[in-house]
Amino acid sequence: MPRPARRLRTAVLISGRGSNMAALLEAAANPDYPAEIALVLSNREDAAGLDHARSRGVPTAVVESRVFGRDRDAFERALEGEVRGHGVELLALAGFMRVLTAGFVARWQDRLVNIHPSLLPAFPGLDTHARALAAGVKLHGCTVHLVRAGVDDGPILAQAAVPVLPDDTEADLAARVLAEEHRLYPAALAWLAAGLVQVEEAVARIAAPSASGALANPLPDPLPEWGGVPKSGAGS
Repeated sequence: MPRPARRLRTAVLISGRGSNMAALLEAAANPDYPAEIALVLSNREDAAGLDHARSRGVPTAVVESRVFGRDRDAFERALEGEVRGHGVELLALAGFMRVLTAGFVARWQDRLVNIHPSLLPAFPGLDTHARALAAGVKLHGCTVHLVRAGVDDGPILAQAAVPVLPDDTEADLAARVLAEEHRLYPAALAWLAAGLVQVEEAVARIAAPSASGALANPLPDPLPEWGGVPKSGAGS
């Protein structure tokens, strides 16, 4: 992918260690990556990922959700004040453990992306690896999707699958999926930031730029510099 004329300013929202945030920061360190991580924001001041972002020289902010109690609107106004104050154009959720209101999601429609540790629509919500093992599925994995008002709902940008082995523990399966998350999220965010995502009703399609600059054939070549997601792992 050629160097973008302008990198889209992106905020990564976290609540904990932020391992997917770290993968995005690593990808965005390449000047050819189409998203610039302009802010890492957490709803918890003790989130370990904040220290990692600071060590990389990335601006950080905390909007402590506990301060707002059940006033979700006030929390989200404070959150938006931070991201808009940093000129943010895209939001990437990376282990952000807050359910956003329908109004917030609507204001950021198709500019708000999430990664979830299952092959959606299977196993939305929490404890996905334990639930996959209990269900006896043979494939598990992760999904990057545009966010809609429902929990873990929205047009799918990309998925990656891993086998579920007969002797897997929850920790074994989680580690295998996490490795795929770290490859998948940077590639999917790059597609979104580069303007290669077309949304038609509930379906997202990844399109390659034509010679004239218009969006043309679906499914671009893999992006090895952002993690090398194979075509078989990309959502259509």
